[in-house]
Amino acid sequence: MASGLRDLTYAFRRISKSPGIAVAAIVSIGLGIAANATIFSIVSTFVLRPAPVGDPGTLLALHTQARGESGPNHFTWPLYTDVRDQAKSFSGVAAYYELLPASMTGGEDNSEPERVWGQAATSNFFDVAQLRMPLGRGFLPSEEKQQVIVLGYSLWQRRFAADPALIGKTITLSGRPFTVVGVAPPGFRGVDILLAPQFWVPLGNVEQLAVNIPDRSSRIFHWLGVIGRVRPGVTWAQVGAELDTLAANIAKAYPATDKDNSIVFDQAGSLPQRDKASVLVFLGALSVVVLLVLCIAGANVANLLLAQAASRQRVMAVRLALGARRGQLMRQVLTETVLLATGGGILGTTLALWATSALSAFRLPVPIPLDIAVSLDWRVLLYAFGLSIAAGLVFGLVPAYAAARPLIAAALKGEDALARPGRRFTMRNILVIAQISLSLVLLCVTGLFLRSLERAAGMDVGFRSQDLLMISVDPRVHGYTPEHTVQFLGELRNRAAALPGVTSAVLTDVAPLSMGNRSDSFRAEGIKLSGPDPSVDLYMVSPGYFGTLGIPRILGRDFANESASAPKVAVVNQAFVHDIFHDENPIGRRVEGAGVSYQVIGVVGNAKSRTIGEDLRPVLYRSLAQSVASDPSFLGYTLIVRTGDEAGTASAVRNIVHSLDPAMAIFNAETMHEHLRDALFLPRLAGALFGIFGFVGLALASVGLYGVMSYSVSRRTREIGIRIALGAQLAAVQRLVVGQGMLLTVVALALGLPAAWMAAKFSSSFLYGIHPHDIATFTLVPVLLAAVALFACWIPARRAARVDPQTALRNE
Repeated sequence: MASGLRDLTYAFRRISKSPGIAVAAIVSIGLGIAANATIFSIVSTFVLRPAPVGDPGTLLALHTQARGESGPNHFTWPLYTDVRDQAKSFSGVAAYYELLPASMTGGEDNSEPERVWGQAATSNFFDVAQLRMPLGRGFLPSEEKQQVIVLGYSLWQRRFAADPALIGKTITLSGRPFTVVGVAPPGFRGVDILLAPQFWVPLGNVEQLAVNIPDRSSRIFHWLGVIGRVRPGVTWAQVGAELDTLAANIAKAYPATDKDNSIVFDQAGSLPQRDKASVLVFLGALSVVVLLVLCIAGANVANLLLAQAASRQRVMAVRLALGARRGQLMRQVLTETVLLATGGGILGTTLALWATSALSAFRLPVPIPLDIAVSLDWRVLLYAFGLSIAAGLVFGLVPAYAAARPLIAAALKGEDALARPGRRFTMRNILVIAQISLSLVLLCVTGLFLRSLERAAGMDVGFRSQDLLMISVDPRVHGYTPEHTVQFLGELRNRAAALPGVTSAVLTDVAPLSMGNRSDSFRAEGIKLSGPDPSVDLYMVSPGYFGTLGIPRILGRDFANESASAPKVAVVNQAFVHDIFHDENPIGRRVEGAGVSYQVIGVVGNAKSRTIGEDLRPVLYRSLAQSVASDPSFLGYTLIVRTGDEAGTASAVRNIVHSLDPAMAIFNAETMHEHLRDALFLPRLAGALFGIFGFVGLALASVGLYGVMSYSVSRRTREIGIRIALGAQLAAVQRLVVGQGMLLTVVALALGLPAAWMAAKFSSSFLYGIHPHDIATFTLVPVLLAAVALFACWIPARRAARVDPQTALRNE
């Protein structure tokens, strides 16, 4: 204990005598720790953090999975009741409808109507989740069909000013009165990792609040999420065995609907199985990249500490000559490096706070509430602390070993005890080579993602995004009938089209590039396909939609105010014609999907449907007026206006909506340009992260090379002075220094290029429109790195050429 305190005191004293080296080391490690803490915060949020419920290890999410299907599915109501009533491994089983759109009125100062999303859950949901309500309670068994509501904590704070007297009062949800009985705990947003519901109502209200809810007796429609609380003493293996037996019994009882279904489970709040693999690969790639950044930073720190060890060689040699143990000296040096690394960890954690805040500003282009915010939690802090200590030990080991083992005779004579005779590459040179090689790998991957972002941003999405404003409403949740909905939307469109500066106004159920919409399998009458019927994306649109968005019409005509009772018609894109009609003329022919038949009246050009990077998908556009009654939109309806004054038009459209219905909630008001920016979520995120990490790596490698060359010049001052005294040209002196640095750079590039080439293969699935071995990237990056290295070598070379021979010889 006493020796440890002495080592700490000595380390603090040594650090205070070299503030420049201390600051450089802390900043270098701090940047590496910040990068790692930022990425680990994403891992902690989406992989490690359990659901915010009581005893999360015993709460399971249950799913069905059909034989041959790649991912799990929801439960039917009868299957839920079977498991609830027959499974003995659970103390409770609850079900919920995962997304319920609604309009909420009331609140502080009679706030404007607001679009909110919630869930409908069985009355035992909060009991099974074991939630402790900060205010009020959950649902009672007798309230399964009662109009009561539990508010999310953030909604309660934001809209109702955290009013504790709200319990027992009535608020209006989609035009219906609901009594507030409780407020959920802070941070609780259901048991799904991404969804962010803002309220909960009993499941008995779902038929009145949602659309297309199936008959509860049906064993075909899977629409319920299910959670189960494992009884104490029951293992997951026992749960799995019972569910397998239960699924087999249900399959025998209902072979028409359940014979190929199994019941699977995972911990509630974990990543969805269908997305887990791709998310883990992406996070794994990011983790490797940030570890590269830390290695580059660590090599920089090791070089600084090696230079410091060289300046302390005489002191170390004297202490060894007087009987000090080498282990004691190594421990003191390692204590110093661990202190520096701890300072870097504190700096890195502070920087990570800013970085996670910036990451949380990214938004997915979806019209449903998702919680993708990341933050530092205790796992991240513990990881950052442990990584800091490990970095201090690993990167301080070589300098500590070198400092504790000088050539005593050479050190006592004032010679460089770390420069071993006959060695062309010293340890400092090797560290610089490692830095530059790692930087090359990092910069090549960074270049690929930046080029990918450039390609994605320049991709032809199939429509013109300039000067388009989008505003959404949902008359259905306000109690409108289908006929009244069509009338309201038509009046809104006509009034918006008449606004000054508005070229056109159209309606759709969802904007393109919203990461998904309705899709069904379609076939053409009279044509047999060799494989399964292609999946087709479905959109509802009003007349003029294609002209407003600039989607070219290839054949046939546009919609023309078709009536709801007329035979259904459709416009399809070229991909639809290719996949289903084999490029034959489809005009006048009929197609069928989901039990509905449409006559094709037109063909339009291809436009990106779900994501920017997707392959072309077949799309069928339906008449909005003909579809509202039979297939009401779950997401509401979006007015798209082409205007030169987007801000002014947005305000005018709001006024129109409120003049038509003061209680109508307006949501998702944005320009198409903003929507496309969000659609670039993945390439923007990857480009931003890799761009920052690449810049940091390049800066650290450049500083490291500069430090080595500066140290080399300082150790060769006498030699350079003699050369100049004997008549050496200044240019020759500069070439000598630059040549030494560029030799290290060439060796590093030769080692780094093959590694970068291999690393690029793992990034191919995340690139848009670019080959992983892009020639431009693998040509420009080494040239850029060589140019930066040349500049880093030129500065000390310029100083070397200015050495005064008399001063150099007198100092030596």
